[in-house]
Amino acid sequence: MAWQSVSFLTVASHAEPLCDALLEVGALSASIEDADAGTPDEKPQFGEPGSVNSPGWDRSRVVALLEPDTDVAALLAAAGAQIGLTEVPAFTVEIIEEQNWVQLTQAQFDPIRVSERLWIVPSWHESPDPAAVNLILDPGMAFGTGSHPTTRLCLEWLERVVTDQASVLDYGCGSGILAIAAARLGAGRVAGVDIDPHAVLAARANAERNGVTALFADSTAPVAGQYDLVVANILSNPLRVLAPAICAHVRSGGQLALSGILREQAEEIIDIYAQWLPMQVADTREDWVCLSGVMP
Repeated sequence: MAWQSVSFLTVASHAEPLCDALLEVGALSASIEDADAGTPDEKPQFGEPGSVNSPGWDRSRVVALLEPDTDVAALLAAAGAQIGLTEVPAFTVEIIEEQNWVQLTQAQFDPIRVSERLWIVPSWHESPDPAAVNLILDPGMAFGTGSHPTTRLCLEWLERVVTDQASVLDYGCGSGILAIAAARLGAGRVAGVDIDPHAVLAARANAERNGVTALFADSTAPVAGQYDLVVANILSNPLRVLAPAICAHVRSGGQLALSGILREQAEEIIDIYAQWLPMQVADTREDWVCLSGVMP
């Protein structure tokens, strides 16, 4: 079986209403893309939490998936009429053949070698090094599969600093990868917290899959106490706002690592956290940095 993928250009104010109308008149799916993606005119749409972006792209591309026998022009006319448009936009049609989508998706994710002894392995792959510390982690709704530079920076930091039975808090845990890695590297009490309940569920499932014990909680039941090691791989805006809360979890003599920080943001974050502890750049990768420091 094959489907029709239909795309056309429109202005930002029409894009979302057209998607809704397309779904109402029979489209299987509808999405909006930046028509200028990959060009100098590409416009970032989503910033960090706390930043303000005007919604939509000036030149939006709507892409809809239709049944193979759908009359494309008639469907577009019906959708347009629902929002008051009288002309059918110029469109293109691509035939999408049936595929094994699960197999295709899985083929995009290979094991990731973090270091000599640490690997991230999707559940459908054999481990390249069975003797290594293998973190079994599949891509999902929660952020953190190990492919992003900030996750790698934090994993490498944990590998350097985790000692037997150290207590570790993963602040903004996402998939739970950092907490799970800490536990597999020998940490004792391990916890994670995230504002997204879906992330907490994913982290719990991933911990069970990896055979580790860790406490994961969301903001309705915050994690209490102080830890030997605290790691927060989020973004600079949340790191600014959450500085008092994050630092409150670091015991005297304990270590803190922060990532999700661009090079040009590092000095500002260092200055903010200086009122609690001195921090410095521990490592860099591409345009990202990892900061670390010891609580007095």
